[in-house]
Amino acid sequence: MMRTRMRTRFTSFVLTCALLSAMGFAQSGHHDAPEKLGTVSFSTSCSGTVQPQFNRAVALMHSFQFASAIEAFHAILESDPTCSIAYWGIALSDWGNPFATGLKSQAQLDAGLKTVEQGRGVPAKTERERAYLEAVAHLYTDNATTDQRSRKLAYESAMAAVSAAYPEDTEAAIFYALAVSAAADPADKTYARQLKAGAILDRLYVQYPDHPGLAHYIIHTYDVPPLAARAAGAAQHYSEIAPSTPHALHMPSHTFTRVGDWQASIDANVASVAAARSAGQPADELHASDYLEYAYLQTAQDNASKGVVESADQIFSRFDPKMLIGGAGGATAAYFARAAIPARYDLERRDWASAVKLQPLASPFPYTEAMTYFARGLGAAHLKDGVGARAAIDSLAQCRDRLNTMKEGFWANQVEIQRLEVVAWLASSQGQPEDALAGMRRAAEMEDATEKSVVTPGPLAPARELLAELLLESKRPAEALVEFEATLKREPNRFWSLYGAAEAAKRAGDQERAKRYFNELVRVAERADRPGRRELIEARGSLSGQD
Repeated sequence: MMRTRMRTRFTSFVLTCALLSAMGFAQSGHHDAPEKLGTVSFSTSCSGTVQPQFNRAVALMHSFQFASAIEAFHAILESDPTCSIAYWGIALSDWGNPFATGLKSQAQLDAGLKTVEQGRGVPAKTERERAYLEAVAHLYTDNATTDQRSRKLAYESAMAAVSAAYPEDTEAAIFYALAVSAAADPADKTYARQLKAGAILDRLYVQYPDHPGLAHYIIHTYDVPPLAARAAGAAQHYSEIAPSTPHALHMPSHTFTRVGDWQASIDANVASVAAARSAGQPADELHASDYLEYAYLQTAQDNASKGVVESADQIFSRFDPKMLIGGAGGATAAYFARAAIPARYDLERRDWASAVKLQPLASPFPYTEAMTYFARGLGAAHLKDGVGARAAIDSLAQCRDRLNTMKEGFWANQVEIQRLEVVAWLASSQGQPEDALAGMRRAAEMEDATEKSVVTPGPLAPARELLAELLLESKRPAEALVEFEATLKREPNRFWSLYGAAEAAKRAGDQERAKRYFNELVRVAERADRPGRRELIEARGSLSGQD
């Protein structure tokens, strides 16, 4: 029921978004459409003439339009050079997306520290404004000797102090909650930080329903399977609050993806892709395209998904890796989507022959190259190409080791999961089912122990889904059904888990459950290409009694 309400409300709004995207966005330099960024009130001691500009700059920052925010803060300083708090806004924008997984570049750190030092050179007019600048300084100070997580926690503590010292300062509370949420440990399954941040954001959202940061950060904070439904209201409204920003159009799809509302995700990302293109934000365009590709593939709209694949190279050609700060999506998002989109297309369509031909794109981020090697390895294993599978396994190990050297532990772990999966499927192809199942169980346990990065709508292939498919191949349908259902709990409405659950139930003799899952599959894929995938033809035949 929740998915139906979300889809109806969002779809009715997406036409407006598409119109706006054609007319220009916050970073596009076009102003034909009235700019709508939401309502922000950030009091300052700066000249009264720049206060509206300051509120606009903070609103841009809340929707992760960092380059535009920096430009706006610089314009404020030109009008009022004594507005030292503007340096806080520039420094926080220099940090970029606080939810991005991985280490900030040295160039970003240098830029942020320089901004902080410039701000310190302009005497603060109030202790509150000084406290904001000194808080953000923690993100950059001693970055050669203090690890990133420690600096993020120091920033969080400083913002806690600002919020406590100025309890009427709504913005301080919002930025504090953002710091709490952004520092969440992906391995913490109590979701303590998400719940703590969410309590602050939810309370304020009731009071300030037009605030862009509140809706935005609620979606991010609850972007984990057990909590996703809590973001339903924010997901419905955020695109209406700040339609002049591509990220506000995309962000609701994080929630839609978590609850398996694929059409709502498609609508959101069609609008966001168009908006990002108009705004000149190719990294954001690619990020939204990856979410769009994922949703198309879950609904078996393979022709539409092919169009996304074909456009990815052209979008990436417009991406400038030297650009430090733009919108929500940075270099990591661009390289990630460029690798993920074609890999998803081949794997989700079970086109193993195409998967083995994918070519890795050299990247500063080894985990993006790893996606291509994973797709090649899984394809080779299914084709019983031991040489190809082993080559992919070796390449994945090299990517993992590079990531460990770079101190990117989260991503090293993700690549190791992929390596174990290819090893398991290679073992299966070589007639070693028990070794294969043991390896896949290990991979599934590792995947269960963490959460995905916000850069991806989901893994290229969920580990428990792959485990279930191995169990089905091993003629253990009852066990396979358990694993397919576990996947659906974490990744609702996934095409292959719905089909697999139906097939496993049928082979286990549970015809009622098989019928239920076939029904769900047909419903989820109601807009699928016709005649479409063999599995959908089978599902329709089974439901009509022709199976």
